[in-house]
Amino acid sequence: MSDLPFTLDQLRILKAIAAEGSFKRAADSLYVSQPAVSLQVQNLERQLDVPLFDRGGRRAQLTEAGHLLLSYGDRILSLCQETCRAIEDLQNLQGGTLIVGASQTTGTYLLPRMLGLFRQKYPDVAVQLHVHSTRRTAWSVANGQIDLAIIGGEIPPELQDSLQIIPYAEDEMALILPVFHPLARMSQIEKDDLYKLQFIALDSQSTIRKVIDQVLTRCGIETRRLKIEMELNTIEAIKNAAQAGLGAAFVSISAIEKELQMGVLHRARIEGVVVNRTLSVIFNPNRYRSKAAEAFIEEILPQFATYKPLPTTEHLEKAHLEALIEPLPLET
Repeated sequence: MSDLPFTLDQLRILKAIAAEGSFKRAADSLYVSQPAVSLQVQNLERQLDVPLFDRGGRRAQLTEAGHLLLSYGDRILSLCQETCRAIEDLQNLQGGTLIVGASQTTGTYLLPRMLGLFRQKYPDVAVQLHVHSTRRTAWSVANGQIDLAIIGGEIPPELQDSLQIIPYAEDEMALILPVFHPLARMSQIEKDDLYKLQFIALDSQSTIRKVIDQVLTRCGIETRRLKIEMELNTIEAIKNAAQAGLGAAFVSISAIEKELQMGVLHRARIEGVVVNRTLSVIFNPNRYRSKAAEAFIEEILPQFATYKPLPTTEHLEKAHLEALIEPLPLET
C-alpha cells in the first residue's frame, strides 16, 4: 500500500472521540468545529471501508474495527511524541519536556517538591505531572506517555514483566487524631486502643485505602475490627475532618507535615508498630529516555531515596541488562 489510509490528525480525532464519548466534546477539546470532526471520521471510514462507530446510542461507541484502530493509533501517536522529544533533546536541556507520573498521595505531597528542585536547575525544560491511580499511571509508563513514575500501590500483574520496578523510599503511614482527643495526651498508645477509635477513611474501593489496609494487616492490625464511621474521597478532606474532631485516620506522613508544624493535628505513635509502605520508581526500559528524564533520575531522585543502591541511570541500565541475560544451568 503506497499511501496510508489515515492521517495523524485522523488518529488524534479518533482518540479524542473515544476519550470524550461524543463528537461535539471531542471537537471542543481539539479546538475545531464538530462538522470538521464528523467529516474527518467519514473520510476515514470511507478510506478504510469499515464503520468505526456505532451511531445508534447517545454516546459514541467504537466498533470492533474502531477499537483495533484506536489501539494501534495510540502506539503510533506515542512514537510520534517520542520522536519529537528525541529531536528536542539535541538542544541539551535548553528545552524539551519531562513527564512524571505519580499515584495520588505521592503526586500531591512529594512530587511537587521534587519537580520544584528540578525546575530551579533546568528552568527551560517544560515539566508535566500526571497524577492518577497506580494502575492508570503504570499503563501510561508502559505506553511511553510518561517518562517515569513514583507509585505506592501494586503494579498490575500483566505489566510487571515489561516495567522496571525499583524500591525507592519508605512512606510511613501515621495515625492522626484531633489535638483535643484524650489519647493525644499519651506518648504512645496500645494496638488495642485502635479498636476503640472512630475512623475516617477513603472509599473501600480506592487504591490508597486498599494499600493502607494491606500494610496495617502486615503489622498485625485487624482492619475488619476498625470502626469506619465516615468515608471521604480525598486525603485533604480526611485531614480536615480529623482536625474538626470527627475521628482518627491513617495518612502518609508526607501529607501532614504542615499540620504537625502548625499543631492542628496530633500524630499518635503505636507501641511496637511502625506502619510503612514502599514507594517504587517505575520505568519502561524499552522506551526512549530523554536527557531531562536522565537529569531528574541522576540529580533529584537520590535526594529523597531511602533505599540503596539509588536508581541512577547506570544502575537502571545494568539492572535491565542483567534481566535480559539468562543464567546458564549449573553442571551436575
